[in-house]
Amino acid sequence: MTAPANKQTTFIDLGLMPYDEAWAYQTRLFEEILEIKKSNRDKTEGEAQPTPNYLIFCEHPHVYTLGKSGKEENLLLPLEQLRTRGATYHRINRGGDITYHGPGQLVAYPVMDLENFFTDIHRYMRTLEEAVIQTVRHFGLNATRVPGLTGVWLQNPDRKICALGVKTSRWVTMHGLALNVNTDLSYFEHIVPCGIDDKTVTSMQHELQRPVPMEEVNKVLRAQLFHLFGMTS
Repeated sequence: MTAPANKQTTFIDLGLMPYDEAWAYQTRLFEEILEIKKSNRDKTEGEAQPTPNYLIFCEHPHVYTLGKSGKEENLLLPLEQLRTRGATYHRINRGGDITYHGPGQLVAYPVMDLENFFTDIHRYMRTLEEAVIQTVRHFGLNATRVPGLTGVWLQNPDRKICALGVKTSRWVTMHGLALNVNTDLSYFEHIVPCGIDDKTVTSMQHELQRPVPMEEVNKVLRAQLFHLFGMTS
């Protein structure tokens, strides 16, 4: 039995947290939701427990992550050399190829039951992108999508400002998006970002030629995600 839709969403700001710790944290929440959905199958109407939703924001120390369909050759440095740059490396269970996370990059992990909102993965991805497009527009940047590619881009030439990579199971989501705010873009020189070798990467700071307050970007992106998904607090 499916429980009534629950759009209430708990916002959690983890601050700066090592990637593996944040991954374990969101995995616990993800599995909690799946377990509730599993137990609801044996319950009658009125007994089914609503599933919770979470929106996690954080930053990570320098780390490279490779999605389940990614190619290790897109990491251009030997693993032992990553340590000299203070970076770690993880193969993970999201979609997509290789990407970089680090200080100055705002990472958002929606851990939510899409049955509380809409059951359409394509729409889910486009909604995440739209939240970022509206967020950077608030700061004066005209971002868009590139046909056939995931993420948020500035154009002429194409340069990616936000990467997306998600995992879903029984309409429950984890992983999410990474928006380059004040990111050290030199770390992208050691990978083929997202496996795309003819595009560049940028940040809000690089485009605006000034540091951008992370707390302000945090506030705007959070508001956009709540608005576009119809989340309640």
